[in-house]
Amino acid sequence: MSYFDELFDLIEKQHEWRSKCINLIASENVTSPAVREAIVSDFSHRYAEGLLGGKTNGFRVFDRFYQGTKYFDRVEALAIKLAEDLFKAEHANVVPISGAMANLTVYSALAKHGDKISGLSVQAGGHISHTHVSCAGVIGLRDVSYVFDNEEMNIDVDGSRKNLVKEKPKIMMLGASLLLFPHPVREMKKIADEIGSTLVYDAAHVLGLFAGGRFQDPLQEGADVVTSSTHKSFPGPQGGLILCRNEFAERVDNAAFPGLTSNHHLHHVAGLVVALAEMQKFSGEYAEQIVKNAKALAQSMHELGFNVLCEKKGFTESHQVVVDVSGVGGGDKVANDCEKANIILNKNLLPWDTLKMTGNPSGIRIGVPEVTHIGMKESEMEEISEFLKRITLDRENPTKVKADVIEFMKDYNKVHYCFESHVGAYEYIRFK
Repeated sequence: MSYFDELFDLIEKQHEWRSKCINLIASENVTSPAVREAIVSDFSHRYAEGLLGGKTNGFRVFDRFYQGTKYFDRVEALAIKLAEDLFKAEHANVVPISGAMANLTVYSALAKHGDKISGLSVQAGGHISHTHVSCAGVIGLRDVSYVFDNEEMNIDVDGSRKNLVKEKPKIMMLGASLLLFPHPVREMKKIADEIGSTLVYDAAHVLGLFAGGRFQDPLQEGADVVTSSTHKSFPGPQGGLILCRNEFAERVDNAAFPGLTSNHHLHHVAGLVVALAEMQKFSGEYAEQIVKNAKALAQSMHELGFNVLCEKKGFTESHQVVVDVSGVGGGDKVANDCEKANIILNKNLLPWDTLKMTGNPSGIRIGVPEVTHIGMKESEMEEISEFLKRITLDRENPTKVKADVIEFMKDYNKVHYCFESHVGAYEYIRFK
């Protein structure tokens, strides 16, 4: 077999395998067939270096350095207009090619080497791009960690205030990778204004909920800038997005191009237009069902004997469910056993863990965006919790559970909350 043949054999196997898996990775989703069609367009071959100009009839115009962009200019203008309308933002930038790059763009626009940035520690759910180990460290920003309330699973505003006033970080980050409840945007904005900091909300995980009017609306609550990826609870292609007030627009745009990006991924911008248009129509229903599913899964797992965090708060208000599995082997064992049964989820540090426990932390993180996107509702969450119980608490052979998971998934191969298509959710579209 040639490398070429091996590659396409692997691609086909990936599609077949994932069509038989229950995907509970909180940072993943499956796009609609229409998004996939846009991604494989001719735009994937092209460059469009340039700067934003003004607006004509409400749409952005561009000053490009390359010819051949007359159609893409309209595509990018559509993406910006749809994003600004959907999220009620004064300004949107769709140049960053990932959520982390969106964060780096904002850091480059609003801070300089040696400045401080505040955020959650990794153990408390903060994303690595909020700390010195990733994007913030690349440009020499120094960490200031918030105080975290383990019982509330949220930022302790009063506990954090003293250190923030003392350290005066240039940028204050909200949002997280482990995010069960809305962050205190209004309260943190008051501190930011007091110390001259810019409040940035990383909505990578909850952008789809934000679009659907669930969880919270960080821009309306006081955030100066919102950064995000476009492919978690928001069901778009992998990419990045920045939303901000007009006063930050020029700095953000110049940091994106020419500061950090030469050519952005034009085909993904085309796919983003589709996802934004779909979410204009379907995001309310989709976001509501995501939260219902997350709560139903958490409640069912709790009733079956799992140590699901935050029972007193209703477990979650987002797309995530967090479970302490330290008593049944730890996150690494549970995640690996689940994968053997075709259930995909990830191990996760909990706030009381140490970084030394990264290999086998106390927790697992479960997300429901993808299973919701393929049509599952509360009753299916109860079935999933039973599968998880059999693997984790009953210690049943994962291979036996796998057979039942494969049978279960036969009914879920269509993307919902999107424009109608005959193409299946996991169907492999052949070009050769």
